[in-house]
Amino acid sequence: MRRGHRWAIVLTGVLILAALPWAVSKLPAASTGATAPDLLGRVQRSSSVSYSGYAESVGSLALPATDQFNAITNLLGARTQMRVWWLSSAEWRVDTVSLTGETDLHHSGGQTWTWNYEANRATLDETSYPENVRLPRSDDLLPSNLARRLLSQATPDEVQRLPSARVAGQDAAGLRLRPKEPESTIDRVDVWVLTSGLPVRVAVYSKGSGTAVVSTSFLQLHTSPPRSSDIDFTPPLSARVEESNGLDLLGFIDLLGNAQPPATLAGLPRNAADPGIGAVGVYGRGVTLLVAIPLPARIAYPLQEQLEKAAGSVSTAGGVAIGVGILNLLLGEPKPDAGAWLVTGTVTADTLQRAMAALPPTNGFRR
Repeated sequence: MRRGHRWAIVLTGVLILAALPWAVSKLPAASTGATAPDLLGRVQRSSSVSYSGYAESVGSLALPATDQFNAITNLLGARTQMRVWWLSSAEWRVDTVSLTGETDLHHSGGQTWTWNYEANRATLDETSYPENVRLPRSDDLLPSNLARRLLSQATPDEVQRLPSARVAGQDAAGLRLRPKEPESTIDRVDVWVLTSGLPVRVAVYSKGSGTAVVSTSFLQLHTSPPRSSDIDFTPPLSARVEESNGLDLLGFIDLLGNAQPPATLAGLPRNAADPGIGAVGVYGRGVTLLVAIPLPARIAYPLQEQLEKAAGSVSTAGGVAIGVGILNLLLGEPKPDAGAWLVTGTVTADTLQRAMAALPPTNGFRR
């Protein structure tokens, strides 16, 4: 089958899948007597719930286009369409479909394959490094994964019930998280959850906004376990096969940076889920996160130039700052031998200024 015909079929199928479930979702949802803390616990324990389906995320975080973080700009500022087969957190597959092609992630047996159909390229990630910090990927935007990440450190006193809804033909109970920290730029996170604990729809709202800055929902969902054959991957004989250490830019900086982030920053402690052994510091909790990244000079200087030209950027005493929706970013003044700190996260601009003022020198990179 020629590729042009293949993608015509894929896109037609996507349109059909997107249309049908919304018609079903207009049916009234059955109510549930589950309490908010009970639903929260179910979400936090849901990584072993099996399912398959089609999901779509929409982001309005129009981050400035930069050479270093263009993938994040595309991910959080556009529409992402995903097919998923999930047996457990140890065995899953996520296909991301766009107008220009398809990229598939297959995770099984401790290995992750990335299959780029258009490039006919298969990449095997056999990293031995712990995946403590990395840049966002498309599978992070699945309703199930995003909800678990955002609610992973939430406490029962931060959540309340919302009315139930029909999502992808399923009855789902509503749950709302309001973060306690005054530093947070997130007003609330609304999640709809199946009885099994599987999150099926998520909407994230910034303070002072009535519309979601990031939303993701299943449009088609099957709650029976997928087959292992749907997840397993063997590269085609014609494919170009490569190996990777699994480190993206953020992971590389965390591993090789000489910086020593402090135990607390701007009044926020190191995140309990981050072991704190690398050069990247992750602070705060749950949806209120601050990340401090020591950029080398070869990255910091071009990034400074691009940010200064971006709409909405502001030069401050701490460097160049920009804010989009729930995200704020501050890049310090680069130095030839040491680079600069980049602080960013779902915290206020004032919090970033205080963080920048308290950071030690970046100390360059290990050779």
